[in-house]
Amino acid sequence: MDSLPRSIEATLFTPYFVPPGSRGYDSASPFVHYKGTWMDIYSSRFVGGSLRRTTKKGAAVSFTFTGTGIEWFGSMGSQHGTADVYINGQHIRRVDAYAAHDHIQQRLFWDFNLPYRKHTIKVVHAGKKGKHGRQTIIDVDAFVVTKGLAPPPPLGANRQVAPVRPTIQNLEQATTTNFSSLQSWELIQKGTTGVNAMQLAIISPTHALILDKVEHNPLTIDNRHPAWGALYNLNTHAVTALHVTSNSFCAGGAFLGNGTLLNVGGNPVVEDTTGATDFGDTDGTQAVRFFQPCDAEDAAGCDILEYPERIHLATPRWYNTVLRIQDGSVMILGGSTRGGWINNATTNNPTVEYFPPKNLHGANGTPLRLQFFVDTLNSNLFPIAFVLPNGRVFVAANRDAMIYDWKKNKEERLPQIPNGVRVTYPMTGTGVLLPLTPENNYAPEVLICGGSTLDDNEPSYQMSAKDPASDQCARLLLTSAGIAAGWQVEHMPSARIMPDAVLLPTGAVVLVNGAGSGIAGYGNVRDQVGVSNADAPVRTPVLYDPTASVGNRFVHQGLPESALPRMYHSTATLTPNGDIMIAGSNPNLDRSEIAYGTEYRVEWLRPPYMASQRPTVSVVPRTIGFGENVKVHVVIPDNLRGSRIRVSLMDLGYVTHSVHANSRLVYLAVDLEEDGETLTIKGPPHGGIYPPGPGWLYVVVGNVPSVGVKVMVGDGQDPPVDHGAIEK
Repeated sequence: MDSLPRSIEATLFTPYFVPPGSRGYDSASPFVHYKGTWMDIYSSRFVGGSLRRTTKKGAAVSFTFTGTGIEWFGSMGSQHGTADVYINGQHIRRVDAYAAHDHIQQRLFWDFNLPYRKHTIKVVHAGKKGKHGRQTIIDVDAFVVTKGLAPPPPLGANRQVAPVRPTIQNLEQATTTNFSSLQSWELIQKGTTGVNAMQLAIISPTHALILDKVEHNPLTIDNRHPAWGALYNLNTHAVTALHVTSNSFCAGGAFLGNGTLLNVGGNPVVEDTTGATDFGDTDGTQAVRFFQPCDAEDAAGCDILEYPERIHLATPRWYNTVLRIQDGSVMILGGSTRGGWINNATTNNPTVEYFPPKNLHGANGTPLRLQFFVDTLNSNLFPIAFVLPNGRVFVAANRDAMIYDWKKNKEERLPQIPNGVRVTYPMTGTGVLLPLTPENNYAPEVLICGGSTLDDNEPSYQMSAKDPASDQCARLLLTSAGIAAGWQVEHMPSARIMPDAVLLPTGAVVLVNGAGSGIAGYGNVRDQVGVSNADAPVRTPVLYDPTASVGNRFVHQGLPESALPRMYHSTATLTPNGDIMIAGSNPNLDRSEIAYGTEYRVEWLRPPYMASQRPTVSVVPRTIGFGENVKVHVVIPDNLRGSRIRVSLMDLGYVTHSVHANSRLVYLAVDLEEDGETLTIKGPPHGGIYPPGPGWLYVVVGNVPSVGVKVMVGDGQDPPVDHGAIEK
């Protein structure tokens, strides 16, 4: 089930929340110790009916706990001041509780990156005076402890669990845990997202955008309510809350040809036990959210924009896939008209619509029915889709696949995915369009991995979180000969439901995240772990080399094993730096600390090339036209001179629910001039090869890529607008 609980009446919202598996300690708890002058203030508005307050410089409160996270809740207001926070004797940060208006039960400090052991938090009044020289207030309403789990025992020879040490962090000072491997792969835990990373997209050289559902995330927006959107700084690991208005629960996204990020669909207004209006969200089922290009290093002033009265989808959509096509507009595929667990004929939205709306086949801006989405019920949400070089669209859902000619509104059915494996939600697999190269005239080939063979007509109570996932990868060359030959079947080293497939600039594919049994979602099947529909997290990445011979394409020995389960609502993406950002996991109704809990910690999977001397790229044009020759300056390390040079033009995609929408790697034609430092690069031939819009340019020498440089492919203009279709 994927909806939130209903409430009867709205109440005054506060950020105070004790997730399942956590424990709250009131200010009057005997485990909370005070030093100096404090006074009790009583009111039903406070946690437990009271809080403790001080105006004395140096007055302190300390609390010793065992766990992996701590939150301090108190009040904010015009008479409140600053306090210094220490953990295990180390100063972490100074907290400013001043606000123009009074707010109660506010989360003043949080840290979820502590190693599992005993810790002590200490809060000390800093003595800063307010206006007119008055003493300022610091108070304590409650502490909430995230118990977490002790590090799991080794699951294999490659597991190296983080050493227990007093590592303290705030958002800007994240813990670092190293997992090294025999082949120089590295897994580093650093940073926290503040909101669960259900949706993830790289938006600039320095930032990733994260969207979640409306829930009790620790990151707070304007001291009013928890945020469900954030910008994550890839360099400093700081997070900034975004002002999302509508509920983006299970929405889809893509970049338009002008560089604007579009996020569409979602869930109705959250109705939580604290009151339906508490979070301030609006119905997201027909929402269109905009994030305009934002390349400023600090992302100052960048935010989500919504215009619900003027701009919205033609129909409600939840679990839809959004795809940029060759004119720079986006195609919005399938989904369901409302939240639930598995799709059915009542909730199915078997249509395609476009943004901006198009007048196609007499529809004049209204959605077009696709029989494919009727035939693929029930397990057909978040379809896997890719634009092909001929401008048509490959779509896979359930056990089926087709090529859709959107200009003619014709469906060409493809051979069924072998062995009864279903590959879309809730039997979630992942798909990748393998690299397109001029050497074979950009012949497209898709790879779909993971999923489940469970019967999607069975009721949920007959399914189990212990049902095995599929280890199958199926590969299909989308030429006439390739389609006639059918799917080529391979097998991963281990089965996965909900994996993520991440393209590297080298052309290899990294498979991460997921579980070995069950299905996607929560609260539906037998043998749930907590409320997770899946179990047996798969913690070791797998490297897939599409150019190797059959039987030799998968490598998992020597890749680092994570201590963190990455289950439902987890994500992974390549970054401009060339490593893989891994985040999220929340198979729960709301934030939870029971297994499998809400995961805010970020991991960074670093391929061996990250530790190598790498090519350095400079003097790159901001735009690359179709078929245009451009020059790029590159400095090649001495140890790489003479190696093969390739230029990878990549769309890093919009990632959610194992769908990497628009993920793409195109090898561009390239020549190295006689000076050994100037590359002449030819832009992609047309928008079918690479749909116009933002991209990332990596120069790969040997098997070592440069840092990616952001470029605009095409002219960067707005996609075509049909005003008649918009009016309709």
